[in-house]
Amino acid sequence: MTRRRERFETPDGDFLDLDWFTVAEAPGRSGLGAPAPLVLILHGLEGSTLSTYMHVLARELAARGIECAGLNFRSCGGEMNRKPRMYHAGEWGDAVFVLERLAARFPGRALCVAGFSLGGNALLRWLGEAGGQASALVRAAAVVSVPYDLAAGSRFIASGVRRVYLRRLLSTLKAKIVAKRELLPDLSMRIDVARALAAKDFFEFDDAVVAPLHGFRGVDDYYARASSGPWLHGIRVPTLLVHAEDDPFLPASSIPRAAIAANAQLTAAISRHGGHVGFVHGTPWAPRFFAEERVAEFFAAALRSPT
Repeated sequence: MTRRRERFETPDGDFLDLDWFTVAEAPGRSGLGAPAPLVLILHGLEGSTLSTYMHVLARELAARGIECAGLNFRSCGGEMNRKPRMYHAGEWGDAVFVLERLAARFPGRALCVAGFSLGGNALLRWLGEAGGQASALVRAAAVVSVPYDLAAGSRFIASGVRRVYLRRLLSTLKAKIVAKRELLPDLSMRIDVARALAAKDFFEFDDAVVAPLHGFRGVDDYYARASSGPWLHGIRVPTLLVHAEDDPFLPASSIPRAAIAANAQLTAAISRHGGHVGFVHGTPWAPRFFAEERVAEFFAAALRSPT
């Protein structure tokens, strides 16, 4: 598999890097029509187009004749972004900006969008707020391992063995603050850098960094406004939600089962096991990945259906 990078300059003077995936062993056409459909993939917290799940999904989509590209959120593509902001769980503006440009460039191609973890939360947040207007851009959507309740997820990951994930993610987030401070000397006027670098959990880091950088009144305001769970009722695009009850980023009690069941546009694939963007099955020498397979199948079916 290879990646071809394309850079989009944003209206606020920053940039976004989009990586187009080329799968050498892709079989080509698969009966979904011409021109080939296109899927935009959004990664999770501190992920990028290098994340394994992005490549696995790209292969599954290619096997069904679907082209895809992955969006690197600001600060995630290997080069620090220019502006005094990054990305967060409720930030869908950049993804929609890219979707609009893809739709304008390829007016005859069906467009879908998939999101993992934080990227999935941002996607659901947009779909819920946009309602029927989202169907003007995308035919279908899919998300995997979404933290539907950000406050509950932050509390959950800060306890027990789950703190292993917390420490790893905080270390890379803090490294970005150091790098951004070197790029933007006035960063300390916008956030409490010392508090950010001393943060022991997501509550502290998000209150010190994410909230002030992105216009929230504090961490509670950020979590309340950015969580996708309360917006599921507004989604009017066929959307697949893949989740595992043993996800270390969200307690099973916080999976919004009632809201999912109440919206006919939502299709749930909730399993007892699978972890966070894991869902590995098969054998060690021939592993299979349930979530990526299920997402690709969902898109293929949606694209075969009449609009």
